Amino acid sequence: MTEEIERADNDSPWKEILEAYFPQAMHFFFPETAKLINWERPHEFLDKEFQQISRDAEQGRRYADKLVKVWLFQGQEIWLLIHVEIQAKSEDNFAQRMFSYNLRIFDKFGKPAISLAILCDADLNWRPNQYNYNYPNTRLNFEFGTVKLLDYQNRWQELEKSDNPFATVVMAHLKTQQTNKKPGERKSWKFSLIRRLYEQGLQEKDIRNLYRFIDWVMILPKALEAEFWQEFKQFEQERTMSYVTTGERIGYERGEQEGRQKQAQELVQRLLKKRVGELSPEVQERIKSLSLEQLEALGEALLDFTGLEDLRSWLSANPAE
Repeated sequence: MTEEIERADNDSPWKEILEAYFPQAMHFFFPETAKLINWERPHEFLDKEFQQISRDAEQGRRYADKLVKVWLFQGQEIWLLIHVEIQAKSEDNFAQRMFSYNLRIFDKFGKPAISLAILCDADLNWRPNQYNYNYPNTRLNFEFGTVKLLDYQNRWQELEKSDNPFATVVMAHLKTQQTNKKPGERKSWKFSLIRRLYEQGLQEKDIRNLYRFIDWVMILPKALEAEFWQEFKQFEQERTMSYVTTGERIGYERGEQEGRQKQAQELVQRLLKKRVGELSPEVQERIKSLSLEQLEALGEALLDFTGLEDLRSWLSANPAE
């Protein structure tokens, strides 16, 4: 898998940014629910609990889901299921899946959950918000909260004036969609959005977090990426701020991660060749599409492989994240 395709898997930056600024995300996207929550009490991400009720990894779709425990002002605990739909196309059974998750949470843990969805797709008309059926003696109407990022296209000035970090997240997402196949225009917007972080006077930690999100979603061809880095380095030097190497540090972190991933790919492929024989180009591409965590898991699993069929079965059960 190429660097561009790999970095286009945008579930990871969404997960990171939701964890870093969860209260701000709730206030930005779902203010009515946010008002119910006592933010002075710590919230808790329930990753293990979510894994127990989620089966969608088998489908290979792109999701960024978070199950979060919060406390209401009345004192009771409640869980929030935040779903970010990364795919750029609508899904017919989306509302049913939202209902299924909500039901599984209640069935397995006995906890009511507020279900909320952030829709990142490009279809203005796709707006799922309920799942229902109606029979003579049984009726169900399950409604859930949704936010459509496309709707913010008409609220650009509002986004520019906002100091909520998710205003930047939405701006980066929209400009990524709008500059598809327009790399020069995307480069300009990427620089503009990052410059805005400095102009807002954000702390270094916030600039780093938001820069990482922008950098991962606003992918540029290698030549333009190199130009961008030179211009950004000069920009930071001109700011003469105490963290003038922010961009370079983030770039080093990204390069270090990509280096580890490449090393893991090469090691796993060598071990597989010894274990099961020559790998077809198709299988090699499948392996290149795996995340670092999946490559490490495959490195352990292959010790028990006896042939290519074991490898194919493992890849089928572990689609690229």
